[in-house]
Amino acid sequence: MDTHFAPFSARARAEHLASLTGETWDLLIIGGGITGAAAARDAAGRGLRVALVDAGDLARGTSSRSSRLIHGGIRYLETGNLRLVFEASAERRRLLGLASHLVHPLPFLFAVYRGEPVGLRKLQAGMWLYDALSLFRNISRHRMVSRARMKDEEPGLRTDGLAGAALYYDASVDDARLTLANARGAHEAGAAVVPHAEVSGFLRDPRGVSGVRVRDCLNPRADTVDVRARVILNATGPWSDAVRTLADSGTKPRLRPTKGVHIQVRRDRIGNRHAITFRSPVDGRVMFVLPWGDFSYVGTTDTDYVGSPADVRADESDVKYLLDSANGIFPAAKLTGSDVVSTWAGIRPLLAPDKADGGLAASATSREHEIWRDRSGLLNIAGGKLTTYRVMAGQAVDAAARLLKEAGVASGESPTAHLPLPGDPQEPWEEFLARVVHEAVGAGLDADVGEHLARAYGEDAEAVLAAVRRDAEAGRRLMAGHPYIWAEVDHAVNAEMAMRLEDVLIRRMHLFYEAVDGGLAVAEEVGRRMARADGVGWSEAQIAAQVESYRQAVAATRGFGG
Repeated sequence: MDTHFAPFSARARAEHLASLTGETWDLLIIGGGITGAAAARDAAGRGLRVALVDAGDLARGTSSRSSRLIHGGIRYLETGNLRLVFEASAERRRLLGLASHLVHPLPFLFAVYRGEPVGLRKLQAGMWLYDALSLFRNISRHRMVSRARMKDEEPGLRTDGLAGAALYYDASVDDARLTLANARGAHEAGAAVVPHAEVSGFLRDPRGVSGVRVRDCLNPRADTVDVRARVILNATGPWSDAVRTLADSGTKPRLRPTKGVHIQVRRDRIGNRHAITFRSPVDGRVMFVLPWGDFSYVGTTDTDYVGSPADVRADESDVKYLLDSANGIFPAAKLTGSDVVSTWAGIRPLLAPDKADGGLAASATSREHEIWRDRSGLLNIAGGKLTTYRVMAGQAVDAAARLLKEAGVASGESPTAHLPLPGDPQEPWEEFLARVVHEAVGAGLDADVGEHLARAYGEDAEAVLAAVRRDAEAGRRLMAGHPYIWAEVDHAVNAEMAMRLEDVLIRRMHLFYEAVDGGLAVAEEVGRRMARADGVGWSEAQIAAQVESYRQAVAATRGFGG
């Protein structure tokens, strides 16, 4: 579908918002996380008229607070969920090809200690099954690593009781940018994408919900607008039950929300060379120590959560559990709370088990997704995992397409199985990376900046480099020791629809998580630069409000609940 909107920018958001009331949309999607963004891209690619709204930024919830993995789900082998592992393995292989700048092979070592429920032989059998479920087309087949060899592979790993390990492959991903790429793909296919636009109520006709009332969160003085649609899809993740209740106050909750917390430390404090899968010495749960550039992060918790998803954060008990688990497997690290650079916490929108399964542990609750229609007429999708987002989104649009067909609206087939995401390089990754680094150095930047640009933007790194060539000042680092440059602030607003200071520093870049002060030292300067952009135009008071809101967000990830 052709689009007449501006490039994916702050100005385009204003155009999208103005377009919401001009027609009856085929599909209105509530929720700008990975599932909602992917569903919008899928549906627009089928030729449907699609609008997407979210009360906050794209990926502001669970979709930017995950373990940052695209993985087959080796731990699901224990629960016998082979179908999910097979599906996830296929999607891992697909995404490595369709988003090679964002999804990268990651070698894992699964360490086994004497006395654990899964011994070395059972692990090896599981690894063969893991390879088989990927049709032996994973990045590489597993291999077993002896206890003696482990001293060379991971010298900091605890050796007491170590039986050996398995080396296998999954993939890492920038979850926020994966969501952003899907949202941009939806925009380029003709969808109206409007972040920071809250659904405050529903419109109804005799058949059920027929539209929503939308409030512009960036302009408190603006009137609420009515948006009409033939089908409305609720893809709000942990907010699903709240949206369902807004549509029908008598609806029964479907979710069992659980909290997942990660802590991030300097990588040299742990010294891990690989991603490490292990059983926590605290309670036996399968967890990870994962590399992320100069950092490592440890996760995750899995505990029931009560409260607003907007208020979720790591508390002292979460941090202590993760530190104790990491120290148990890397004893020389002796990590303490002062080593924690940042934390993040997200809510898994898991579907509540049947009453017959009462007492099921949070970590044992199914990761399967479900699509259903409420008596209000609202279509919903919940559950699932990041790796299989494309499949989930496609199935949700299939359900919407069946409803639309009954209303006389035809649509095509899903195009996403073979459609690269925006930014995906057209050449092999290693060649592309070398070329961007070379061009970055030629533009006066350091090699680490060039590598960052390649990984964050893919083919769009050229637009950032072009800005640096026009103005060398745009190539300055925001903060020493971090690869982010000032040209990225402009790019975030003008090409990635960043509307708030938090959108830029938390999800377009990751300075929020990587700087000791969360980037507060440059927050005001970033805000002033954003204020000059087309479609933003903040006053001095608005800049100050943005900085204060950001300061509170930083404090929430460093205070451990205090």
